[in-house]
Amino acid sequence: MNPAPLLDVILLAPLAAVAGCQLIRSARFAEYLNLGASVAVFAAVLRLLPIALGGPYILLDGYIIVDPLGAWVLLSCSAVYLLASVYAVGYMRALGEPRRLHRFYALFAGFALTVMLGPLMNNIGVYWIAIELTTLVSTFLVGFEKTREGVEAAWKYIVIVSAGISLALLGIVFYYWTASFHLGPTYNLTWGALRSVAPQLNPTLALAAFLLVFIGFGTKVGLAPMHTWLPDAHSEGPAPVSAMLSGALLNTAMIGIVRFIHVTDAVRLGVLPRTVVVVIGALSLAIAALFITRQTDVKRLMAYSSVEHMGVMTLGFGFGGPLGIAGALYHMLNHSLNKSLMFFGSGDVLHAFRSKRIGRIHHVLLAMPVAGALWMAGAVAITGAPPFGLFLSEFTILRAGLASPNAWAVYLMLVLLVVIFIGFLNHFRAMYFGESAAAAAATARWRPAPGERIWCELPMWLALVPLLILGLWWPSAFSHYFSVIAAQLGGGIR
Repeated sequence: MNPAPLLDVILLAPLAAVAGCQLIRSARFAEYLNLGASVAVFAAVLRLLPIALGGPYILLDGYIIVDPLGAWVLLSCSAVYLLASVYAVGYMRALGEPRRLHRFYALFAGFALTVMLGPLMNNIGVYWIAIELTTLVSTFLVGFEKTREGVEAAWKYIVIVSAGISLALLGIVFYYWTASFHLGPTYNLTWGALRSVAPQLNPTLALAAFLLVFIGFGTKVGLAPMHTWLPDAHSEGPAPVSAMLSGALLNTAMIGIVRFIHVTDAVRLGVLPRTVVVVIGALSLAIAALFITRQTDVKRLMAYSSVEHMGVMTLGFGFGGPLGIAGALYHMLNHSLNKSLMFFGSGDVLHAFRSKRIGRIHHVLLAMPVAGALWMAGAVAITGAPPFGLFLSEFTILRAGLASPNAWAVYLMLVLLVVIFIGFLNHFRAMYFGESAAAAAATARWRPAPGERIWCELPMWLALVPLLILGLWWPSAFSHYFSVIAAQLGGGIR
């Protein structure tokens, strides 16, 4: 089947939402138009998944690629877009700024569009442009609430990420240059073309190019030590934006790293490139563990959890092999669902307690019984505890690591995951059971209308239930999908 009609829906639906929100400046129209676009995108991606197995399909004169890896990233991103669009209806109404909401939803749909573009780009230079577009659009969303901290976070975000992406561009130029000795001075720099010529590339130049693109796109992913923009941007943006930044944007940048690892494997540089990937993944876990245990801001706590899970995912791709790739891809979907749930809960807490300070949040269940219970379940899940999906994906990555040349990282990963489990849940113990219930009841001030409560709680259910199912049951269809992706990526060096 030709995937082109589905791509039209995936790309044109959010584009139509952008135009509609700007033309008809009504808050209610904008929120439902964006919601409709997110439903259309998610439905189209679900239909695209089985079709992509027959790929890769190369479209639009080689500029677009539809393959299983890209389709899987689209699944994770579109799921977050749908959940965040549902949650945004209730959350943004509570901000009490109806005159600006049409601009928010225009930017939100535009952000979703740029996130969907990345996994579909076959030309490496155009992929870089798509990643930079995500930065330009999301910067306005980070500072949307116009607080001093939000504007500062937006500036910090665009400066640091743009600097990192500039390094990635330099790495792409290096790749183009070294491949030009074999493909000629002018050629179409696609993933397939670079992979086919990789065995002939100069190893020193190829390694330098890989390190540059890894650092550059690793900045966008939020890997340590290039992560410094992430805690501010994720903590200062509105909760639906934070969910998109963590659960969708980071995946779009991660696919670039995965494709470059695939190219570098063919250069035959041995285990060095993957060892670099594993070291950075382990460092991200270590940095996240340090900041999670000492955190005082609830949204920054969620942000450092994103650094942790990007590190786990990087370890999976760095270990390689069918198990490592399967574990990392499964982790990607589970993290997207789980982090959406966590940011939704933090948004409700912010409305209820008028504070992001963990020390000022007490007896959450009194203020928001249903949302509080869902948020607590999500907290257990995000630490990788059974019976939720992240436990299975992390366990699979650990198994992959034991069979890799970098097995040392498995033991470090285990220790750090235990530290994060204790530190993360200790904060939730304080927020749920600390101080007196009377003081908590006096502090909590948000009592949403029934309509707003439904919009805020429904996406939390829609995220938690799949997390539980994916923790109890690994679908065989997923195993087949991951095996196809692993075969196309070559499985990695073992």
